Amino acid sequence: MADPVQTLKDIAVVAVPIIIAITLHEAAHGYAARHFGDDTAARAGRITLNPLRHIDLFGTILLPGFLLLSHAGFVFGYAKPVPVNFGALRHPKRDMIWVAAAGPGMNILLAVVSAALLFLVVHSSFASRTLFEMLLASIQINLVLAVFNLLPIPPLDGGRVAVGILPQPFSSALAQLDRFGMLLLVAVFILLPLLGVDLFHYVVQIPVAFLERPLFALLGFQPE
Repeated sequence: MADPVQTLKDIAVVAVPIIIAITLHEAAHGYAARHFGDDTAARAGRITLNPLRHIDLFGTILLPGFLLLSHAGFVFGYAKPVPVNFGALRHPKRDMIWVAAAGPGMNILLAVVSAALLFLVVHSSFASRTLFEMLLASIQINLVLAVFNLLPIPPLDGGRVAVGILPQPFSSALAQLDRFGMLLLVAVFILLPLLGVDLFHYVVQIPVAFLERPLFALLGFQPE
């Protein structure tokens, strides 16, 4: 019979980094939008570190839990999108890039901070296996969120960045995919693996591993 205490620890090791990652990811979008002239998120109370304001039942709880319990090999989750009125930005096409990039940028920052804290844990007398595993999970989760969200497919952040960068008529054509982007993501990352095509491994996991190596090397630490 499974040890309930150990089970709770295993869940916390993944759940705590996910909640922190998606909360700060969404708050960063809202803060950036307000900075560039749109206060929609601020008026909706979404520029906050209160995770309850950002949690999505399926994306934040059920999906990561299912992936964890099914031993899928990766854990992923998302929060309720922060409302942004891009038309209210002072320079909509340009500022859209910064607002969209703020979320993945926050995840990259969290990964670096987690790596620095992990370095301190490894090289200190304070040895906590749970804290070690939580910080390691935080690095991986934040890098996965950053890389995945930067894929140039609307409505992902990378799609918004691409729409802001590309000239017309390419930006408008890409923006039209917003209505079908989620269906495309489901097809690519859920249906294709059922057919034996693991695209997630190539477009997310390999780039994440590429980013992890120099990050750990810089800190003089390599995970087992």
